[in-house]
Amino acid sequence: MLSDKDIKKKYLPIFMKDPDKYYPTRILKEEGFLRGICDSCKKAFWSTENGRKLCGDPACVPNETFSFIGKSPAKNSLEYKEVWHKFSKMFKNLDYTPVKRYPIVARWNPTMDFTNASIAAFQPYVISGEATPPANPLIIPQFCFRTVDIDNVGISGAHNTVFNMIGQHQFVEKEKWDQEKVFRDLYKWMTEGLGLSKDELTIHEDSWAGGGNLGCCMEFFSRGCEIGNQVYMLYEQTETGVKELKLKVLDMGMGMERNAWFSQGANTIYDATFPQVLKKIFNISGVKYDKAIIQKYVPYAGMLNVDEVEDIGRTWKEVASKVGVDVKELKENVLPLAGAYSVAEHARSLLILLGDGALPSNSGQAYNIRVMLRRALDFVERYGWNLDLREICEWHAKDLRVTFPELQENLEDVKKILNVEIEKYQATRQKSKQVVKSIITKKKTGVNELIKLYDEKGISPELIKDEAEKLGEIVEVPDNFYGLVAEKHEKSERAQRVNKKLDVDLEGIPATEVKYYDDYSVLEFNAEILNCSGKYLILDETYFYPAGGGQVHDVGTIEGLKVVDVVRQGNIVVHILDKDCTLKVGKKVKCKIDGARRLQLSQHHTGAHILNAAAKRVLGNHINQAGAHKSIDKGRLDLTHFSSLNEKEIAKIEAEANKIISGDTNIHLEFIERGEAENKFGVGIYQGGVVPGKMLRIVNIPEVDVEACGGTHLNNTSEVKLLKITRSSKISDSIVRIEYVAGKAAKKELGKEDGLLGEAAEILCIGKKGVAIKASEVFKFWKFNVKKKKGIPIEYSGDVEDLSDKEILEKTAHVLKTQIEHVPKTLKRFLKDLEEN
Repeated sequence: MLSDKDIKKKYLPIFMKDPDKYYPTRILKEEGFLRGICDSCKKAFWSTENGRKLCGDPACVPNETFSFIGKSPAKNSLEYKEVWHKFSKMFKNLDYTPVKRYPIVARWNPTMDFTNASIAAFQPYVISGEATPPANPLIIPQFCFRTVDIDNVGISGAHNTVFNMIGQHQFVEKEKWDQEKVFRDLYKWMTEGLGLSKDELTIHEDSWAGGGNLGCCMEFFSRGCEIGNQVYMLYEQTETGVKELKLKVLDMGMGMERNAWFSQGANTIYDATFPQVLKKIFNISGVKYDKAIIQKYVPYAGMLNVDEVEDIGRTWKEVASKVGVDVKELKENVLPLAGAYSVAEHARSLLILLGDGALPSNSGQAYNIRVMLRRALDFVERYGWNLDLREICEWHAKDLRVTFPELQENLEDVKKILNVEIEKYQATRQKSKQVVKSIITKKKTGVNELIKLYDEKGISPELIKDEAEKLGEIVEVPDNFYGLVAEKHEKSERAQRVNKKLDVDLEGIPATEVKYYDDYSVLEFNAEILNCSGKYLILDETYFYPAGGGQVHDVGTIEGLKVVDVVRQGNIVVHILDKDCTLKVGKKVKCKIDGARRLQLSQHHTGAHILNAAAKRVLGNHINQAGAHKSIDKGRLDLTHFSSLNEKEIAKIEAEANKIISGDTNIHLEFIERGEAENKFGVGIYQGGVVPGKMLRIVNIPEVDVEACGGTHLNNTSEVKLLKITRSSKISDSIVRIEYVAGKAAKKELGKEDGLLGEAAEILCIGKKGVAIKASEVFKFWKFNVKKKKGIPIEYSGDVEDLSDKEILEKTAHVLKTQIEHVPKTLKRFLKDLEEN
């Protein structure tokens, strides 16, 4: 398969050769536009100017770069929030349905971690036809995250890390496809929504490719600014070549920030997007700059795009020359201002990302969240500004509350995460100063060394540069440093389950009718043998659960033969026996599943859903499942969280889980079409990965948790009986692991020893329904009361940490036995204390 860049290059001449077939040329001609070929880029474009030689793209006409600043040709000047409200009102009248934005964390999309365009909300399943869209046609204000522009933020005046792409989308069969209609709708926005004269527009013919799809597109430009891009997604690129899509897809994207900026003619995109936030930042920071110099600079700021300039030093000189000052004076004015813009922009991005459940990490694209956060903190530190990122996030949330109220609802979670990250940053900075001198002295300050130091120790290149200057040394930091770091971490590190491949011929065997979705308690059934080869046996239908979704397989017997493993191969379930199969194909056989094992696995699997919900209630909305494993002995749940869990948090999560269990709630299991499920329950149904297929099996615990899941589940929460957290650990920078037991395994954990030990465990569970208390916690409580001289005798006065679990349990049991008259009152007091804290 060709790369997106190569396939675009290959198909553009094809599209240009027959414009009437691929582009809405009839409407353009009807509106008085003329087709030309750009002398510079050689691409076709449309304008009302006869004989025009250049297309108006800034790359072809550098003097037109952002020439709308201070003199916008748009008659309607729109505030940022006003853009979406006016656009959605207009398009609603054109029969489009406005839909709420999707989270910026793309849990429904297996091909990406974060949405990078409005169409990403509907990839891959809506475009492939496996899911229905929430409306058709629709418009959406979708936040997107792109890290490649991080070095340009502030400097160019035009770039954002997080921006809102307003999408105009349609997914229809070929017979219903109406290119002229959708083009005219967008043209109406340009001429009536923004109030642009057609003479101010140039419309480019181009090609587009991405996500395995391909099509032609029309780009709308005015005075060096691209306002929107309407893509007609017609083909898909496969291993065997380019094929026509079953659905014709409209993919128009235009920046909400860009439209506000263009319509206002403001100095920068930041001044147009969040002016009130900037006003507060400028007042507090006292950032100083020569307004006359900046006014001359902003029309040329776009030239300093580090991604498109080969020699950035030479470009700085060129811009300084146009402004009429030397490079030093220009940078002295531009860089502090760019820093203030960056702090404002990065704070807004963090509010959106963290509020939607993203967490900074040391790997994958989430690492770029930490890069952005630390870049903002570096600006604050370098210029000595009394600015607090948490407070700036609050300003942004208040500013956006009408259009995006969820940002204010999630603000406290955002602040908690920022607290942890700021503490890490400050600790790292203190340590950094101790090693920087050594680094500079040893001349280990090349680009690769700087990236390594930033990655491994969190030492910013600016800190090294500043310290080097104090020592009379010069350290060169590339202008695209953070882009280089982002590029290194751009690849996602998604863990993928490796399916077990079996040496068995499945040719001609029909799909197995799986019955384990219906009722976990069905343990005996009859079925017909379709294939019997060696130790492998295939039935026409089965209740045996094959390993998958983090849950281990069932065991049992088929006609008395032991089933030791069950594996799914595509849509066929293979039962693996402990010895070669002697049964004949076509025979009706009696099958029996190990009931105790099935119950325990189901308790652990339903327990995982309950524990996930409990953790979200206790810790915040950023909690999502990152992985899970359910075996006979225990369950393991990996959750997205920014710090290790302390004892109080673990106790609260456990208590909340048992409260849910004791709620005696019926669990609903049903298959729902993917699009309908997303519309009804949201994309939070995807926990720990995306479930494939058009129909999703939804496990719904009303008012508690809803997930797309194929595991065996109980019929009621009370069937879990009891859940006990046995261990918690931090397995990566943004993931904590909780190990737990449920049902019989939980009771076994609480009553490990016979006699006094079992008696102690029973007493510990009595105090309050739904709360399981560790013996060590009770022992610590007793010890605390002895220290406070509350008169409860105890034989041990040493450090409880010196004792093994067994010794702690034994001593607690002894106390409970010898001081039984104190038990009810003391346990009640302990439970109350546990609940309050």
